[in-house]
Amino acid sequence: MEKIAVFADVQNIYYTTREVYQRQFNYRALWQAISQRGNIVSAYAYAIARNDDKQKKFQSTLKQIGFTVKLKPYIQRSDGTAKGDWDVGITIDVLEQSTQVDTIVLLSGDGDFDLLLQHVNSKYNVKTEVYGVASLTANSLINSATNFYPIDSQLLL
Repeated sequence: MEKIAVFADVQNIYYTTREVYQRQFNYRALWQAISQRGNIVSAYAYAIARNDDKQKKFQSTLKQIGFTVKLKPYIQRSDGTAKGDWDVGITIDVLEQSTQVDTIVLLSGDGDFDLLLQHVNSKYNVKTEVYGVASLTANSLINSATNFYPIDSQLLL
């Protein structure tokens, strides 16, 4: 059975599905869809720690589904902008898992991950799959993945 690792860029998926569909992503539906293709041996959801009850409930739901939730503190800059980027953390975890799985699944539309997918695909001969909102997913990321799955109503709440 195919071994699969899942990496969810929670902030990216939240904002892109909200912008295009005004709906939230259904992580449970994603888990079910991926589970039909193989065995999910690891799954990580990368989020920002905002100590509010709604976020804690969401993070608890992710854990119940099977995700390991990784949190980074929410940083508010003096100019009003916020920082909460998980790109390096996701990259490290993908590289560590690439020798142990057959397929890497990335939930993100961030083009910064295109080189990562190219690297693990060529160096480790790992299939790479991307789930993202089609109109907001970088073409370079789509082209770097073995398969691209556009997020549509089947994966939304």
